[in-house]
Amino acid sequence: MTQHFDYDLMVIGAGSGGVRAARKSAEMGARVAVVEEAALGGTCVNVGCIPKKLYVYASEYAAAWREAEGFGWRAEGVSFDWETLRDNKTKEIARLNAIYGRLLEAPGVEIIEGHGRLTGAQTVAVGDKTYRAEKILLATGTWPALPDIPGIELALTSNEIFDLPRFPERLLIIGGGYIATEFASIFSGLGANVVQSYRGDLFLRGFDHDVRQFLAEEMRKAGVDLRFNHHVTALESGASGSITAHLSDGEAVFDAVLCATGRRPNIRQLGLEHTAVSLSDSGYLVVNEHFQTAEPSIYALGDMTGGWELTPVAIGEAMAFSQTQFAGNPQSMDYGCIPTAVFSQPPIGTVGLTEEAAEAAGHHITVYQSTFRPLKHTVSGSEERTMMKLIVDANTDRVLGAHMVGTDAGEICQGLGIALKMGATKADFDRTVGIHPTAAEEFVTMRTPRS
Repeated sequence: MTQHFDYDLMVIGAGSGGVRAARKSAEMGARVAVVEEAALGGTCVNVGCIPKKLYVYASEYAAAWREAEGFGWRAEGVSFDWETLRDNKTKEIARLNAIYGRLLEAPGVEIIEGHGRLTGAQTVAVGDKTYRAEKILLATGTWPALPDIPGIELALTSNEIFDLPRFPERLLIIGGGYIATEFASIFSGLGANVVQSYRGDLFLRGFDHDVRQFLAEEMRKAGVDLRFNHHVTALESGASGSITAHLSDGEAVFDAVLCATGRRPNIRQLGLEHTAVSLSDSGYLVVNEHFQTAEPSIYALGDMTGGWELTPVAIGEAMAFSQTQFAGNPQSMDYGCIPTAVFSQPPIGTVGLTEEAAEAAGHHITVYQSTFRPLKHTVSGSEERTMMKLIVDANTDRVLGAHMVGTDAGEICQGLGIALKMGATKADFDRTVGIHPTAAEEFVTMRTPRS
């Protein structure tokens, strides 16, 4: 490598993708530095996947206590303490931050604290110091976007919702994506009165329509006040720290408002104007299959490139980047059959094509669908139901998509992701012996197509 560079690779952003790319590249012999102005681990570790899942676990206990009575358990004086959950979460995140630091330091990655800003195709300024790098990788992710609503500055984003000083008994959530939907379930499960306001006909756009409809019914049964074709027109400060929301169907007072209306690439003051990096019409960084931007020495991966905004995808992209750039083993990311989950209550698990996408792609399909009350709830007293759905190519018998709403949906669909990735057919599902009694066995026992 050319010696007048300070580094072979300089990574701006120490989230999941940036850390993995830096660590693996250093293990391959590259001189690497990571620039990060906040905590190591990025959105996922600090204000995303990890704290969210911890809060999901916490929110499930209330229902578990209620359901336990049907099995003979009695508990008196059960209560929830927000401060305990919040503070224990913070301790766990601090532990993970330290682990990320050790992972970077072990192969010799230099961690530079501060805001990284591009000043040219191969230069990065951090504070009053400028570094030269042969290659630069941008991995700064995305940032919550706020709509143009009067008083929107009173709203929280997913960056702040985890660390509220007091638990919000009345919570308004604006948005219909997976972040809004997950937090609606979390805070409802923890005991808040939650209104989720979405301007469209049905939330979770992009997921299978039957899945979206089924989840809406189940969330309403669980106590979330879902309002579709609904608008928040303004927010105003109220008495004792409350917020008055002006809604399309009237006014209401809340203790807090969470705005989860989407995220945008985190490129503010990144210095892209000093480079040839180009943006798409929607504001994401344009890259080729090897994550190279229009500026040959600058690369980008993860959420800021506008693809699958999932931690495992960013990590997979980082692995492909490192192999290509520093191991002489050109690789590209395979985006087919990526499983994902929405940690609503009940949760969604999904992999492959939705019914709508399969039809749009020209497939002649057969659909298998089942809804049922899980065995557990025949005794627990809960009215929660489970839904499963398979999308099958009628000509090839290949399973194109598998979708589930119900307990452990994410865990189950992870396994199904392997099957679909390998090209499993409906006949393969049919000859697989189910594990009884489980909900998962329904995926291998559905025999009658939906009429």
